[in-house]
Amino acid sequence: MTVTLHLRAETKPLEARAALTPTTVKELLAEGFKIYVEDSPQSIFDIDEYRRAGAEIVPAGSWIAAPRDRIIIGLKEMPDEDTFPLVQEHIQFAHCYKDQQGWKDVLRRFINGKGMLYDLEFLEDDNGRRVAAFGFYAGFAGAAIGCMDWAFKQTHSDNEDLGGVNPYPNEDALIKDVKQRLSGAFKKGAKKPTVLIIGAKGRCGSGAVDLLHKVGIPDGNISKWDIEETSKGGPFREIAQTDIFINCIYLSKPIPPFINYDLLNKKDRRLRTVVDVSADTTNPHNPIPIYEIATVFNKPTVKVPTTVGPKLSVVSIDHLPSLLPREASESFVRDLLPSLKDLPNRRVSPVWVKAERLFNRHCARAERSSRL
Repeated sequence: MTVTLHLRAETKPLEARAALTPTTVKELLAEGFKIYVEDSPQSIFDIDEYRRAGAEIVPAGSWIAAPRDRIIIGLKEMPDEDTFPLVQEHIQFAHCYKDQQGWKDVLRRFINGKGMLYDLEFLEDDNGRRVAAFGFYAGFAGAAIGCMDWAFKQTHSDNEDLGGVNPYPNEDALIKDVKQRLSGAFKKGAKKPTVLIIGAKGRCGSGAVDLLHKVGIPDGNISKWDIEETSKGGPFREIAQTDIFINCIYLSKPIPPFINYDLLNKKDRRLRTVVDVSADTTNPHNPIPIYEIATVFNKPTVKVPTTVGPKLSVVSIDHLPSLLPREASESFVRDLLPSLKDLPNRRVSPVWVKAERLFNRHCARAERSSRL
């Protein structure tokens, strides 16, 4: 059975990643797939790269009128204002299985259109491990912006905020920029920051540590916490006593908060920058309940309303890997590729069968909730 994939153009502002790359398109075509790629003005990949790989190029947004048997693949969620029923099978991050704001509305579109969602966040192998994740580059990019914000605070007044950031063409360019910003802070007399990472042993935490090392933060300045250090339950005074705090956990159940206003409003607080890579902003169990909005690349920080101590900001961008869109996309899709190749067998393939069952379970939950 020939599987037809339709790569939709991303619409989230400054989302430059892609759910299929030209290199993986070429491999899938060799496996017998048929692939349409929408012409996207914001993708890091030039449309000619896909054309040379053999994809059929179609206009942005053409997936809406695509046949029901075409599988629509993308990364980020669709615009909130769109409410029309979804009739095809979709592969994407939908952010609707953990009671996020508007989760029932998202699923309602699939229910009404009799479509299907395979949520990329929940594609798992037989061992329950995600088959592909952006975690490493989320941590890498989050740590980069955290360093930028901390350095900015060393050289600017509390009345000013870190300016917008744009996707970088490659990792070397990002590292060079962060080093220059840190150097400016050091010239003003600042010492190298201390950093506390929770979730340091996972993909995301590993990415954060890698960035910190590459921009010159010594290992002695980095506290790497994981389950052992957090098992007693927060809040943790140590967070308030570090310069930069990076949250890299995967929130799967309610836990005590890591930090609270009592700790932040003490005169001896050192903390200047929080990077919530997990960005569970609308999750009722967010372990960093000190902010309420998701930030974006063109306004990457939100101020925390403290009563004493230096200015404190949170970075809560929910698509951090887009800071390095080419590397992040290639890494993610390369891991996803074996599962994509198994799409012709998706009715029996464990990865896709589990994803379908999960979708059906949450749709049933949404229906029950709507009737209450």
